[in-house]
Amino acid sequence: MSAIDWSNIYKKYKGLWVALANDETTVLASGKTAKEAWDKARKSGYEKPILTKMPSELVTYVGSGI
Repeated sequence: MSAIDWSNIYKKYKGLWVALANDETTVLASGKTAKEAWDKARKSGYEKPILTKMPSELVTYVGSGI
């Protein structure tokens, strides 16, 4: 399985909740809250959209094995 590139989704929807189709790249709806994105996607006929929140900004994180 290869990584999914959400860079274009991030650019357009940063700071918002997005509802995605099962392909994990097609944006069905967006909103300021998860409920808003969910409800919009459901109104469009999608039973179980995938919800995620796009960050407001991208920050570098380096984990530690401590």
